[in-house]
Amino acid sequence: MSRKKRGRDVHGWVVLDKPLGMSSSQAVGRVRWLLDAKKAGHAGTLDPLATGILPIGLGEATKTMSFLVDASKDYEFTVKWGEERSTGDVEGVVTDTHDHRPDESAIKAILPRFLGVIEQVPPAYSAIKVDGKRAYALARDGKAPELPSRSVTIEALSYLGGTDNACESRFAVTCGKGTYIRSLASDLARALGTVGHVTCLRRNRVGPFREGQGISLEKIEELGHGAPADACVLSVMTALDDIPVLAITTEEADRIRKGQRVRHESATGGRLVLLHDDLPVAIVEGKDGVLRPVRVFNL
Repeated sequence: MSRKKRGRDVHGWVVLDKPLGMSSSQAVGRVRWLLDAKKAGHAGTLDPLATGILPIGLGEATKTMSFLVDASKDYEFTVKWGEERSTGDVEGVVTDTHDHRPDESAIKAILPRFLGVIEQVPPAYSAIKVDGKRAYALARDGKAPELPSRSVTIEALSYLGGTDNACESRFAVTCGKGTYIRSLASDLARALGTVGHVTCLRRNRVGPFREGQGISLEKIEELGHGAPADACVLSVMTALDDIPVLAITTEEADRIRKGQRVRHESATGGRLVLLHDDLPVAIVEGKDGVLRPVRVFNL
């Protein structure tokens, strides 16, 4: 006799403010348990030593993950000058030191060089796969791989000032998919004639999800003790705000849900979100007068 699958059908997004010291997978597991949800996943990994916005998709919202993974993100980070570490952050061992400490004018002068499409080498301690193994696993075994550089996009980069520690500087960045802040910090240090590593990292935005929407694990647990914890779950549509919406008929919705194509005068090109009775039916590709299902929702 098979065991009944645990959890409820919960559909939508939780914009978690991930705490320090917890992995993204652990955070997802905790939210899923608190909401008793059948299915959950995260969009855009945050390292255990990073805090901030971690969008967690529940149920049918997981079908929109790819739209968030590709979205731009905002971070604030702190660099400690004069000390390079194996992991690019405080978790690693010191691998190099330098006496030079850049001043504010030098820092501000170098920032324009890092705007736009730049080449970046991912950290050896990253989740990139090399011959089927994670780079960080190889690095921990003393076999750190030499990863090839790749193009990433830096939309904005600004200097926020120093900290109480005279060896540290704070920055804000808006970047595209695949950008490693640890690599950016290391490259900034090298360009300024020194070395450095990240001591603090916080993500303030992922696509449409912003810091003001963030909720802590403690708050979710508190909601569960009183009102339904589902009060913290945002609509599946939240991740699709920048995609045009098209209302369709009952007959059209039935056909789309079966994976069939539908002829429609609005199918002139590009992606659309189809709505019926205010519920999302599917993400479709519209072309030459035909709507073709890309992701179908079971709501």
